[in-house]
Amino acid sequence: MKKLAILSLSCITLATVCRAQEPQGEKQNFMVQPVTLGKTVNGWTEVSNGLLMRIWKDVKGEAPQIGDFITLHTQAHVGDSILFSSRQANNNEAFELQVRPAQQPRFDLMDGFTLLNAGDSATFRIPLDTILTMGAPELPWMKKGAGMWFDQDVVIVKQKKQADAFKEKAQKGRAQMITDSIAINNHLKAKNITGAKRHPSGLYYKMIKVGTGDTAKAGQKVSVKYTGKTLEGKTFDSNVDSAFKHVEPFTFTLGQGQVIPGWDIGVSLLKKGSKATLYIPSPMAYGERSPSPDIPKNGILIFDVEVTDIEAAAPAAEHGPGDGHNH
Repeated sequence: MKKLAILSLSCITLATVCRAQEPQGEKQNFMVQPVTLGKTVNGWTEVSNGLLMRIWKDVKGEAPQIGDFITLHTQAHVGDSILFSSRQANNNEAFELQVRPAQQPRFDLMDGFTLLNAGDSATFRIPLDTILTMGAPELPWMKKGAGMWFDQDVVIVKQKKQADAFKEKAQKGRAQMITDSIAINNHLKAKNITGAKRHPSGLYYKMIKVGTGDTAKAGQKVSVKYTGKTLEGKTFDSNVDSAFKHVEPFTFTLGQGQVIPGWDIGVSLLKKGSKATLYIPSPMAYGERSPSPDIPKNGILIFDVEVTDIEAAAPAAEHGPGDGHNH
């Protein structure tokens, strides 16, 4: 490590504060101490305009640059109350993220990733009151003004240069697409499913009902009813099954990356009223980073979808004389 800084206030995302549980026993309160930027008090160094950092293990090496990738374990806690643990949330596997420029003028944890190289471990500390003002849910036991701290423990497992990471990801993706294509075809044969087509992207789809009008275009809002299953047949989400407690159509803007790539591509093939089944290879879904215990790592996903509405495209502006356009 060559200098000091910190993680990124995606800490609210990393911590997922709403997962916290009521603390057991007596809470430990930490009193806020005045710390000068760059100075160390009681083992804590103030960095990045207020954020505190404590190094537990400092291994010599080259720190990552903006754009590089790091693999890490992280745990967020307030005192002895754990709010988030990557070991629990990700089947004890470290997760990979790309180091990006800081977005916050203060308390941005992403700055620290440019300082922690493979083998390093550290804790970043932010006043809990600050975390709450940034939008984190306030749990009943959290006391504003009590001098409580939000701590983010980080262990850097490994790092990769951006070019190497992209090359490795592309190679893995190509190999996984071949594996998934074979698995999807085997599934279709085993289930006697005919009429499924392969999109050039690698997505497979079967039209159940063809709707009317134009297909959805990028930038349009699309409303969809859906049921999601794994290739093994386990239903993990649905907005037509009351068991999942959300039975309203799901609306998103097509082609904006608001959904997994398999949805952006698959739904773009459908007209209003269309029903189809999408067979999505894992690189076009969640890949190695499963968002749920119900979805396996590199899991192929099957979605039964129905497009219930497509927002009408905005009318093209008419050009008048002298507006500088001659067609």
